[in-house]
Amino acid sequence: MKMKQNFSYFAIRNAFYPQAGIGISANTFLLCLHIAAVFGGPKSRLTDLPITHLALTHILMLLTMGLLVSTDVWEAQDIPHDFKCKVLIFLNKVMRGLSISTTCVLSVLQAVTISPNGSWLANFKFKSTNTIVWLFLFLWVLTMSISSNLILCTVASPNKTQPGLLFLTNHCSFLLMSYRHRYLFVALMAFRDLLFLGLMVLSSAYMIFLLHRHKQRTMSLHSSRFSPRSSPEQRATHTILLLISCFEILYCVDSIISLFIGVTCINDPILVCLQMLVANGYGTISPLVLISADTQIIKVIQTKWRNKVQLLMKLM
Repeated sequence: MKMKQNFSYFAIRNAFYPQAGIGISANTFLLCLHIAAVFGGPKSRLTDLPITHLALTHILMLLTMGLLVSTDVWEAQDIPHDFKCKVLIFLNKVMRGLSISTTCVLSVLQAVTISPNGSWLANFKFKSTNTIVWLFLFLWVLTMSISSNLILCTVASPNKTQPGLLFLTNHCSFLLMSYRHRYLFVALMAFRDLLFLGLMVLSSAYMIFLLHRHKQRTMSLHSSRFSPRSSPEQRATHTILLLISCFEILYCVDSIISLFIGVTCINDPILVCLQMLVANGYGTISPLVLISADTQIIKVIQTKWRNKVQLLMKLM
């Protein structure tokens, strides 16, 4: 039974490596494209900076988790294992918090951007990216403050099983706090996540309502003989629905597993690995959704590819 459990644990853990490879590659590609759009494009969009921040966050989240499950990092004795555990676990949880907050900022920013000029949301339209930069600095401070308990409670796993330790990885464990402090930090993280999730759902619903109303007005102006072509607004609606739906499904599953582990304090490596795969799933899926739905990026790629083909044809 123990051998079968260990086999399942290593099988699930090894499934993370292809997930991390795809996620890091896609996020790096997305990051480079939007950095080029911010600094070298003819006219950068306000959403370029949040998407750039989201891609960078997911790269760091997947890298830290990859280092945690890797064996090569822990064979080096130059840095104490206790210090490695504290830094990697803290950074991974901070990146997870920044992932949900950045997705919320992106959703709200899109809602503000497409809101009519006469609506109350039009008063919050940003004329520069300075406000977004300061907002991200605030989110970094907030997320690091809420996750500060991990620096004190994360320790290197001892060679022998000891009571009062909760399994995190093969090399790191979580030192159980008192019930009062444990539920305090759980409540703070739950309040933060539910707040951002609620804002995300409201802004997405508002955008869907605006785009649906725009579609109805557009169809009323066209003859019933012709079906109007899919507009950029309709494509944006599908992108928003897909991105938010993926996030909500993965977030709900991740939260259920995390709360179950945190409340019951059960030491089940298989459950922890499943939670790891689910938690990092959004970081892998989101860049693929954003790249495939961004027509501007697709046009840039097509133009660059066409220019390279023409250059090769001339050289031949």
